[in-house]
Amino acid sequence: MEQSYTLLGLAAEAEPIAPGLYLVATPIGNLRDITLRALSTLAAADRILAEDTRVTKTLLAHYGITTPMSAYHEHNAAQMQARVLEELKAGAKLALVSDAGTPLVSDPGSRLVEAVVAAGSAITVVPGASAVLAGLVLSGLAQDRFFFEGFLPSKSTERRRRIRALEAVPGALIFFEAPHRLQETLVDLAETLGARKAAVARELTKRFETVIRADLPALVVHYQHHGQPKGEIVIIVDAPGEKAGLGEDTIDAALEAAMAKLSQRDAVAVIAAELGLPRKTVYARALVLGSKKSNDSDTGK
Repeated sequence: MEQSYTLLGLAAEAEPIAPGLYLVATPIGNLRDITLRALSTLAAADRILAEDTRVTKTLLAHYGITTPMSAYHEHNAAQMQARVLEELKAGAKLALVSDAGTPLVSDPGSRLVEAVVAAGSAITVVPGASAVLAGLVLSGLAQDRFFFEGFLPSKSTERRRRIRALEAVPGALIFFEAPHRLQETLVDLAETLGARKAAVARELTKRFETVIRADLPALVVHYQHHGQPKGEIVIIVDAPGEKAGLGEDTIDAALEAAMAKLSQRDAVAVIAAELGLPRKTVYARALVLGSKKSNDSDTGK
């Protein structure tokens, strides 16, 4: 088997690699976003394990790589795992790739790696493109701490429950989302997290790459007006920030002013959005205020 690849129209010989499993990052869109080491590793491997061989075939053809492929995805992971472990034990050199980006991020490769580690076979990573990091650095939001959630639940009730569990995370939140669920996910994020700054990154590294930056309520309005987008989407939501530490006196004063004109429910929604606080935090203060007023009334104050 020819172990070479083509770069800028010239043939390059792949460097030999040792037996083991190689986790190879591939482009998330632009085929030029691949490292020389990744090309060499894919060409030198005995076989490539691909999440979707049709997708990987395009990449290999672009760089003249003829390494055989086998599908490895969530539907055949259990039956393929035993075969892979046997091949590695026999000294095979295997490369694992996902459809795009870094393997193991939102794909079934993590189960295979756990099994390979347990079996004592060698594992090497060949790093490269990542939609998580690309979206984060393009967002313009704080990047010193972040939490990658992946895809949120598809049902709104479960999605909101999960968002509430993440609201106190002291860093940016990063989500993947499908285009047809973007609008409803943004609504749930806005109503749960308030007016946090956020960004929606679409088609990263591709021809129609787009990043919309605004607070969550403004993003809801934007996509209500422009409709459902196309392509792969990353949502980045800013960390709670200083507003999460607002004193109770500040929240109470804002609530009292709002409840003089609005119902408790509407006042909570308005103040949560204005102060960028979770609704449940503002609602808890509203209950306290209501209790105080009730006690004052009972004592004649």
